[in-house]
Amino acid sequence: MIAKLLNNKKIILAIWILLATISAIKQYLIGNNNNYLIFKNVFNHTLEQKSLYATYPNLYFDHNHYGPIFSLFIAPFAILPDGIGMVLWCIFNALVLVYAISQINLESSKINLILWICAHEFLTAILGQQFNPIMTSIIILSYVLIEKEKDFWSACLIVLGTFIKLYGIVGLAFFFFSKQKLKFIASLVFWSVVFFVLPMAISSPEFILNSYSEWFARLVEKNNENAALTSMQDISIMGMVRKTLNMPHLSNMLFLLPGLLLFGLPYLRFNMFSNKKFQLLLLSSVLIFTVIFSSGSESPTYIIAFAGVAIWFVIQDEKTKWTWFLFIFAMILTSFSPSDIIPKFIRETYVKPYALKALPCVLIWFQIIYELLTLKKESNSSIAHE
Repeated sequence: MIAKLLNNKKIILAIWILLATISAIKQYLIGNNNNYLIFKNVFNHTLEQKSLYATYPNLYFDHNHYGPIFSLFIAPFAILPDGIGMVLWCIFNALVLVYAISQINLESSKINLILWICAHEFLTAILGQQFNPIMTSIIILSYVLIEKEKDFWSACLIVLGTFIKLYGIVGLAFFFFSKQKLKFIASLVFWSVVFFVLPMAISSPEFILNSYSEWFARLVEKNNENAALTSMQDISIMGMVRKTLNMPHLSNMLFLLPGLLLFGLPYLRFNMFSNKKFQLLLLSSVLIFTVIFSSGSESPTYIIAFAGVAIWFVIQDEKTKWTWFLFIFAMILTSFSPSDIIPKFIRETYVKPYALKALPCVLIWFQIIYELLTLKKESNSSIAHE
């Protein structure tokens, strides 16, 4: 009976919606809605043609780091009263991510397991009204739509994600799975023009052009801020090393270049591109790589990486002791470390100061690269929907 309930998609969806709703109401009532206020005011400031990247201490703290197109993306929520808009925004995040995961070509029992595995990490993200669940969905659907030969819409999501939060550009990693590469490239160009111009409809061409210039400058400055040893960001492979060795000025390139080399090696296995397990392993690699090699990664960003962890785990045909160790290690140190399940002393003394939340995902990413390089052509997972 319990197993049947746990495998009921409607119950899982209801729990995700409940998590989003309760979290949003709780955070709104205690005034912990700063991120939502930043998002809402991207729309307001675009209408008013005020800088999207200046500080507005009377409205919120911190800066906006999203592109001008986000003004239209957040508009349906921003025009509502804050409490209602914030609750609906969080529910929207839940619905979009559940939908995206459900579109992966896997058995429904494996889809449900992915949703259970990601539930707590989703909660961590949504407590901060984060955009990261939607970014996770954009990356997953970028792959899914290419697999379904809907390249035009895959390109739409890749460009939209990139124009909102740069992370979306990793969807280009699925280019080689496309059977309509010229159409895909043309679609990328088309959507780039559309999303570049669209915010001008509620502001002006001059304002939007200037906003892109300001956005670039703000992202460069933010990258420098992230490297500070006291930063709650840079929960990455670079951050772990920087914070452990007390070397804040250690260059990202020392990690990014070897990381990109390893990331790219599986692409030499051209004969594996049609193998569905290979494709899903690569999807997992992309989701994790995006986070562990970003100095902007913070705890709520890990919903992106953890979706990769979950996909990797469920497609393992034979779960070895090593597989189980990595998975359990990730559940404890990555997913549950921000919660009271991990003693506060350990969390505050070791996990946060040394960015250890990244460690299990780093180990799993290396494991995925190994599997991508050694997977046999005849090997495949059961990937059909039931």
